[in-house]
Amino acid sequence: MPLTLPPPAGAHDPVTPEGHQEPVTPEHRASGPPSQAQPLLRQEAKGEEEEGEETGVQGAWGTATAEPGWRVWGKAAEAAAAEEGQGEARGAAAAGSGSPAGGAGGGRGSWRRLLAWLRRPPQCCPCAAPLPRSAAHCCHGGTKMAALAYNLGKREINHYFSVRSAKVLALVAVLLLAACHLASRRYRGNDSCEYLLSSGRFLGEKVWQPHSCMMHKYKISEAKNCLVDKHIAFIGDSRIRQLFYSFVKIINPQFKEEGNKHGNIPFEDKISSVKVDFLWHPEVNGSMKQCIKVWTEDSVAKPHVIVAGAATWSIKIHNGSNEALSQYKMNITSIAPLLEKLAKTSDVYWVLQDPVYEDLLSENRKMITNEKIDAYNEAAVSILNSSTRNSKSNVKMFSVSKLIAQETITESLDGLHLPESSRETSAMILMNVYCNKILKPVDGSCCQPRPPLTLIQKLAACFFTLSIIGYLIFYIIHRNTHRKNKPCTDLESGEEKKNIINTSVSPLEILLQSFCKLGLIMAYFYMCDRANLFMKENKFYTHSTFFIPIIYILVLGVFYNENTKETKVLNREQTDEWKGWMQLVILIYHISGASTFLPVYMHIRVLVAAYLFQTGYGHFSYFWIKGDFGIHRVCQVLFRLNFLVVVLCIVMDRPYQFYYFVPLVTVWFMVIYVTLALWPQIIQKKANGNCFWHFGLLLKLAFLLLCICFLAYSQGAFEKIFSLWPLSKCFELKGNVYEWWFRWRLDRYTYSIWASSCKNKAECNELHPSVSVVQILAFILIRNIPGYARSVYSSFFAWFGKISLELFICQYHIWLAADTRGILVLIPGNPMLNIIVSTFIFVCVAHEISQITNDLAQIIIPKDNSSLLKRLACIAAFFCGLLILSSIQDKSRH
Repeated sequence: MPLTLPPPAGAHDPVTPEGHQEPVTPEHRASGPPSQAQPLLRQEAKGEEEEGEETGVQGAWGTATAEPGWRVWGKAAEAAAAEEGQGEARGAAAAGSGSPAGGAGGGRGSWRRLLAWLRRPPQCCPCAAPLPRSAAHCCHGGTKMAALAYNLGKREINHYFSVRSAKVLALVAVLLLAACHLASRRYRGNDSCEYLLSSGRFLGEKVWQPHSCMMHKYKISEAKNCLVDKHIAFIGDSRIRQLFYSFVKIINPQFKEEGNKHGNIPFEDKISSVKVDFLWHPEVNGSMKQCIKVWTEDSVAKPHVIVAGAATWSIKIHNGSNEALSQYKMNITSIAPLLEKLAKTSDVYWVLQDPVYEDLLSENRKMITNEKIDAYNEAAVSILNSSTRNSKSNVKMFSVSKLIAQETITESLDGLHLPESSRETSAMILMNVYCNKILKPVDGSCCQPRPPLTLIQKLAACFFTLSIIGYLIFYIIHRNTHRKNKPCTDLESGEEKKNIINTSVSPLEILLQSFCKLGLIMAYFYMCDRANLFMKENKFYTHSTFFIPIIYILVLGVFYNENTKETKVLNREQTDEWKGWMQLVILIYHISGASTFLPVYMHIRVLVAAYLFQTGYGHFSYFWIKGDFGIHRVCQVLFRLNFLVVVLCIVMDRPYQFYYFVPLVTVWFMVIYVTLALWPQIIQKKANGNCFWHFGLLLKLAFLLLCICFLAYSQGAFEKIFSLWPLSKCFELKGNVYEWWFRWRLDRYTYSIWASSCKNKAECNELHPSVSVVQILAFILIRNIPGYARSVYSSFFAWFGKISLELFICQYHIWLAADTRGILVLIPGNPMLNIIVSTFIFVCVAHEISQITNDLAQIIIPKDNSSLLKRLACIAAFFCGLLILSSIQDKSRH
């Protein structure tokens, strides 16, 4: 008899928050996704939906505890084995079950029966087993053998691989990767500035990606803010002059490249008091030494940043002679101590010489060869790095420009000077090296130290540590008790006597276990996006990186389909499928950086609005049909929506509004609840008795629409309301509530549309809330065409739909990086393998968090009203304490 496993825990997505479930025990824990959603994670599941949660709009509000009975793999093998004898068939049935007896030797027995069957001569017979359609017409050897081997192999794999084993594998992968990255950083160093200055690669043609960290593209205002009251000096030849021009254009794009090419060039921005000078010293000689020596005197103001370098003029003037190289070494040896002394108070960079494109060099520059340039660079590196004894040189080698030039020198006009795009990249690297540690941009992880722990983060770490210790103590005590109650053998009869023990799991154990697992998961979150243990990279969009994965998941979603339990419009399986494929598309959109492509951006706006449509439809339908306006229901929904985000706000030190989608669905849920719960409470049962109530409901909705329109077009009133304390603590981002107003206004009618007539994002965002109902309703109508389309659903998409909220939130820190602005790199040097491994861990973590939230919801939000009110008082006290600590932190920061 097949082993019946419990169904997966319900997802707490913004559309289908679960009703109350029974107290969770180990026997009730979810262990796998739907059968066809992931063929290697197949589980049989049976269960009944809780009475009272199933409504006429089951698709929006049915609980996730009910799953169809999945087909038992191996029926074809059993039927085929039946031809070999009744005993053989019983053996195959045992192997097909999940029982210990069948699992222990079923695999070897199944393959032995397969080999015995293969030795039989081919014959044609009626197909008794449920073979695939392609094999249903004839059972000749090849087809039947393939079908039988396929089913037996799939059964064997599924027997040993489940969601539990997948999560164990993910945990092992995280530990191994963390150990490898920790060892690598200890061996190679933990200074990301060195990587920024020395290594990297091009993404596409013009996007430079430093090794292991992200580079921020500075705007004019940011550059001026960073360099206020600063003095930067560039010393060298014409190549350094090019770098000077590109650096100045970050501050003032209108600055023109004019003036004496073989003379000094000053620049000053009087508003921000930024001074940048170029000093013409094309050779490393006495003139350059004297200029640097002046700055070493105590009475002279020193530049904050010095960028120096020269060599090609020495090669050109002395016709590439060896004597010139020897003189270069002597001169740079005399300058090295001066540079080292300056580096104690200023940032000093020595720019190594870029390669040349020898075919384009003019006749008077033919002696400047890459071989000579390499010799001069080696001399500079050797001398400057050895200028201090028993310590690392403070003079930084700017060698990354060599790598940039190797890729772009062929675009040079004269073979010597780099194209403008390469110069701009080098200048932006200089800006990142100096300014990242000052402005700390989120998407500029290079040269940024790990942020210090806040008081709230330290308290959270203590809480999770105590939870882990408490659970370990509880587990050891429980294990010792279990050993004492093991069955003992009666020496006289030889039979076992089993002690009667209580196998139920206490709420305290579930609570400790949940917080223990959550603490370990939050540690992984922190390591990924705050501790600088793992690498990060910038996004780079191409059409192939977005559309190829879309096609791939579409094929998988279509291939794995099953029959629905019912054919109602927006039934449960259909809404899970809808959420699933939308969430996968949004994930691909984020990791591929497709927001830079306007048509894709607008389609994603449609999907976000469709989520809000499902949220509004689901909540309204539940209250309309059930009429359950109790506080327990409201608390359950709010807990499931906000638990993970609140924890992340504490652990990752981010404001609540940063995870904008959760505040959005939370506010709309409360709007719907308040609208329907206020007097008069109009529900379906009451309205069916008197059509007058339908008119009353329309009045309510019309008043709600009027309020929405007022707030949408009155930004001042909106900001005044949400700027009030303590609402401001929830909805402020970067000191104001504009982002919240923008998000709320963008999808205020809970719809979106592809605005094909607009030309930019601002125009699209203005158009799409008003007419977007068309696309969403069109999709609903097409998806629910009577017949085959309505009777099937994609179990692959539906599985992801059950954990859609967790996937949306977790991607911020453990799949993407730098708060969604970059990509997490667990395996450097292999982007495809990195995506596979990080995605596997990401999905396992999201699924586990979904289970943890469901477990905690049953404990923290009980059905008993008196107990619930006590819990709510404790939660209110917790948030009051959190607000006080947050205010103290804000004051200390300022």
